[in-house]
Amino acid sequence: MSEITTSGHDVDSGREEPAPVSPGTPVPGRRSVRDRLSMDWARRNGVYVALALLVLVNIAVTDNFLSEGTIRLQLIQVAPVLIVALGMSLVIGTQGIDLSVGAVMALAAALIPLYIGYGALVAVLIAVLAGGVTGVLAGTLVARVGVQPIVATLGIMVAGRGVANLFGGEIKSIRQPGIVELGSGALLGVPYVVLIGIAVAAMAWFLVRRSTYGRQLVAIGGNKRAAELAGLPVKRVLTTTYVVCGLLAALAGVLLAARSQASDPTKLGLLVELSAITAVVIGGTPLSGGQVRIAGTVAGALLMQLITATLIFHDIPDSTAQIAQAVIVVAAVYVQLGRRKARS
Repeated sequence: MSEITTSGHDVDSGREEPAPVSPGTPVPGRRSVRDRLSMDWARRNGVYVALALLVLVNIAVTDNFLSEGTIRLQLIQVAPVLIVALGMSLVIGTQGIDLSVGAVMALAAALIPLYIGYGALVAVLIAVLAGGVTGVLAGTLVARVGVQPIVATLGIMVAGRGVANLFGGEIKSIRQPGIVELGSGALLGVPYVVLIGIAVAAMAWFLVRRSTYGRQLVAIGGNKRAAELAGLPVKRVLTTTYVVCGLLAALAGVLLAARSQASDPTKLGLLVELSAITAVVIGGTPLSGGQVRIAGTVAGALLMQLITATLIFHDIPDSTAQIAQAVIVVAAVYVQLGRRKARS
């Protein structure tokens, strides 16, 4: 039997027994449960708090902020970006990325004048289906060929913008009554563009939360290899996700062209991928995949739109808004890294 001294040392082994820790004594390197819960709550709900605070600030310092015209304009402007961001959130949920959404928007808008003679419905359907075709291409490259998502969609972004300029060329006006009505009309006082954005958000929420496809998407994003071993249709789900993202990007391009009544393949959709990724990331969807937060994406898109509008309201250049978006993306990713470290 080893002899134990009163000093707490094991004479035979030479190892010091750990001193007892009284309840409530903080352990170095560890956060309390309350602190971790508070930090997790702040990270999950920070976008909503920031949005509410920015609204309150604008109410206090911006003239006519709550007027019907101002609110209507902000919702119309954010709707196309929100639609793109919702598609992007699905792709990011699979641990992917789609940099081609801006080029897809330009391509869709460039196709409208070419087929407008067949009627508004035909022109819109062809434009949206073109986005689906690019989604099939991106999904095939990622899911079946094994190309990294950022590489595959970067190539489509460059090629898509070139094809859009090839088809569209210079700026072309769009005066077809049906398309003009789509961009400027309203139902019960709510613009069609806003109604479409709400419908797409509801559809995305249903897909993620209530469908088998959504559960499979999240599982693949969480652990692709485990999903394959479990027998999930990984390739089909990945391809479908990029197709949905392409369709939504094309729809957003149609809405922008309808609202401006013009097709400008050179500038339409330019840098929209930055806005979409920003909305998704600050909304709480991690770039590491395995989770999709639709409500957070909606709040993130509204927050980014309101930041831009606030700067414009107070005569701050639009370039400053772009810098702010870049800073917010970096900050949001940093917060996500902190969340992962806290859980590990």
